[in-house]
Amino acid sequence: MRVLIELPTWLGDAVMATPAIENLINFHKDSDVVLIGSPTPIEVFKNHPNISEMHILSKNHISLLMEARKLGKFDIFLSFRSSLRSTLLKFFISSGNKYQYKRDEFQKCHQVEKYNHFINNSLGTDFLVGQLIIHSKSLFKESSELIKKHKPLLGLNPGASYGNAKRWYPEEFAKVAIKLSNQFDIILFGGDSEKDISMDIEKLLIEKGVTNFTNISGKTSISELIQYISNLDLFITGDSGPMHIAASFQVPSITIFGPTKDNETSQWMATKSIIVKKNLECQPCMKRVCPLKHHNCMKLIKANDVIEAVNSLKLN
Repeated sequence: MRVLIELPTWLGDAVMATPAIENLINFHKDSDVVLIGSPTPIEVFKNHPNISEMHILSKNHISLLMEARKLGKFDIFLSFRSSLRSTLLKFFISSGNKYQYKRDEFQKCHQVEKYNHFINNSLGTDFLVGQLIIHSKSLFKESSELIKKHKPLLGLNPGASYGNAKRWYPEEFAKVAIKLSNQFDIILFGGDSEKDISMDIEKLLIEKGVTNFTNISGKTSISELIQYISNLDLFITGDSGPMHIAASFQVPSITIFGPTKDNETSQWMATKSIIVKKNLECQPCMKRVCPLKHHNCMKLIKANDVIEAVNSLKLN
């Protein structure tokens, strides 16, 4: 049997889909499982031992249809994307059984559960939803200065691909880092589009004489990002893809939530995790930019709120 899976678009969604995909792979143990998608989610699964093939699909619609035909025939096709593009792709995939995730079908539950419901509804199964699973392998030598740490490692992830409304302020991140710098060595995370906010934090740390930090914003592949996060002792972040990576490795985490729904995208089954938010009437608006122009869902959260959350984790 051949099974084709189209992965979700975003890093966080790809990680949240891992329990459903594990259930699917375990159900079809002797099958050829092929993954398709964009580069980021594909890299999340690159070390999975039970994936036969992985293909990065073109964004060009004409190229996409040609690539779909080259994939060959499948017994089952499941798409975790609800976009019009994926609907078009589904039409050209050669498979007797085709299923596509529909965002509006599943309400009032965590995104991890939504993806698992999609699999169960499609296949008539009753899989229980498990933990997030990322198969990774060590990318660092044991002598690495980062892994051979002098203090526990704190990761700060100030960015969020969804939009500015999800981002807490660099000044507040810096205050947290300064306060915790005696206890932790610090790593600043971020993608290519998030270098500026990490640099703002770096400048503030230097001004206060903090030197035990490393800024790797924009310098890692997804595989390297996974490896760095898996070695952390504490992660402070906004609602983001890296947050879900931390949850998959049970890294203690503090997540700062603003405009998004923490009941749908919080740290799934993470035993040591805390959500920091203000519970305003305008939350969650689910907007990329604050429609009320005040951004109070993030502005009212202060460094002390996060420090209190760190202390309540009782890491020692």
